[in-house]
Amino acid sequence: MDAPDRPAGPAAAGPSHQQPATANAPAHLVDRDPRVPPERLLAELTPPPRFAGERFSTYLPDPDHPSQARAVHRLEAFATDVAAGVAGGSRGGARWWPFAGRPARRGPAGVYLDGGFGVGKTHLLASLWHAVPGPAAFGTFVEYTHLVGALGFRGTVEGLSRFQLVCVDEFELDDTGDTMLMSRLLRELVDSGVRLAATSNTLPDALGEGRFAADDFRREIQGLASHFDVVRVEGEDYRHRGLPPAPHPLADEVVVAEARRRADATLDDFDALLTHLTSVHPSRYGALLDGVRAVCVRNVHRLDDQMVALRLVVLADRLYDRDVPVLAGGDPLDRLFSDEMLAGGYRKKYRRATSRLVALAREGSGLVARGEG
Repeated sequence: MDAPDRPAGPAAAGPSHQQPATANAPAHLVDRDPRVPPERLLAELTPPPRFAGERFSTYLPDPDHPSQARAVHRLEAFATDVAAGVAGGSRGGARWWPFAGRPARRGPAGVYLDGGFGVGKTHLLASLWHAVPGPAAFGTFVEYTHLVGALGFRGTVEGLSRFQLVCVDEFELDDTGDTMLMSRLLRELVDSGVRLAATSNTLPDALGEGRFAADDFRREIQGLASHFDVVRVEGEDYRHRGLPPAPHPLADEVVVAEARRRADATLDDFDALLTHLTSVHPSRYGALLDGVRAVCVRNVHRLDDQMVALRLVVLADRLYDRDVPVLAGGDPLDRLFSDEMLAGGYRKKYRRATSRLVALAREGSGLVARGEG
């Protein structure tokens, strides 16, 4: 199976059996049951809409953190190196290497962006994807593990081996099984000549420990570590610079009214939505949001069940990828996860989800304040 040419964005999902919304009857996510054919998953490995227009030139390094500017220069050089391989071994948009081999690699097989939340690592990774002229794949760690589930391990290796570059955003180290699966997958891709780029997060309370995440990454990917050049990106979470922790929740009646007057909004009760997520495979959460421009949720409350919380984390990532504002009533979104969760093994996931949901809630509150329909 040849790698597809780069599409403009994620392919549309199959029918969702969703009735069109009207002014009096808003649509509901709980009514959607999207179907995504496995063969389309490779074509959808592109930067999410939020980052579709980003380039190295649109990344604004913080002068107080010189590592950001250094990261841009390092990735530009890596893109040039990858592009040289494309020019030396591709033909007609599809990859072709004479004499059954790939061009000699001039630099490391991969780069790893190490840094905290909101310093622009995904922006930089998307910029790298755009800067490489040959076929390239972009997805989150979770999306690649879902790809293995859909295509099988060997089918995934064969599919991804057709790409010049594979970008893995949010490499996760908190599930041993998934981490070892990805380590094996990346090792086979490196052996086939694919270049790699990955990001992960250092916990805010571990920033003083040096290369905490980088050391974990090297240990978990074992034999692959020597193939990666670690690029440190320091700074503050741009989503919260000078901003309050979270906007005040909207009154539930305001949430309902806003959903009713927006043709492309959905309205759901928080508990009903969480229950529905158990019946939808996480690989289809993106398709669940097709055509949705605002998500309205009432009766939001703190979570104590870890499995429920982890599903919400995946939905939060897909909402953020697609820049879908959230209009929420109930408890503030920065209080969703219990103290035990925020201190446990999945704390990086929960903190990332909180950061992203708060940013989307600000956008949702802004829509209400401006009266935009």
